[in-house]
Amino acid sequence: MEIDFDLIIELQRLDTEIHDATLVLEGIPRLVQDVDKKIKATTKLVADAKDKMAQNQKKRRDLENDVKDLKGGIGKYKRQLNEVKTNKEYTSLLHEIEETQHKVDAIEEQIIAEMLAADDVEQEIQVALRRQSAEEDLLKKEKGVLDEKLKETQARFAALSGERDALLPRIPKEQFRLYEAIFQKKGGTALSPITGDFCAMCHMRVRPQMLNEVRDKTKVILCEACGRILYWPAKPEPVKPEPPAAG
Repeated sequence: MEIDFDLIIELQRLDTEIHDATLVLEGIPRLVQDVDKKIKATTKLVADAKDKMAQNQKKRRDLENDVKDLKGGIGKYKRQLNEVKTNKEYTSLLHEIEETQHKVDAIEEQIIAEMLAADDVEQEIQVALRRQSAEEDLLKKEKGVLDEKLKETQARFAALSGERDALLPRIPKEQFRLYEAIFQKKGGTALSPITGDFCAMCHMRVRPQMLNEVRDKTKVILCEACGRILYWPAKPEPVKPEPPAAG
């Protein structure tokens, strides 16, 4: 049976492109997930900075409440000064007022420190917001490109699959079964052209008798080294010289 290598070569081309399209289709969801993670990371920067500000504000409120309570105690001690009857009690109250005032002064210093820290946190929030805005725009564009590529590849995959389905009935079943077995075994490449006297895939020399059999196209010839189907590549059309320009 004469072998129509053009059909098998076309099948190999389609299968290779379908394989490549499949890899793209399998890889795009992971790329989209990576983009989503980056978007979440920029969002988290803002959220973390705002959470830091909330903690700062809570701490300041707690400190301010402590100052309020301590100053209330000082006021109570001062009122008691008018009621004491001995110098010892008077001196003791003065000491309590002084100690409490020291605590107030220390806490107020903490409040000032927290206010200064709040300024830094506010800057951190603004930087995070600017980064979020800039990066999200780029990342959303990247997602748009990936989405467009997904649609294009899906369309390409469907067209290639349709071409393959139309081609298969034209290939004898036994030839297709052999092709399919080699395709699976050899990682997606079942054919190998002959270049010179060599198999192009494994670079092993092909015996002269086998070369003649490949030329005859009367049966499928497998490379003795790599086991792929050998074929003669189509000769390129000769380049026609351009006519001389009119003088």
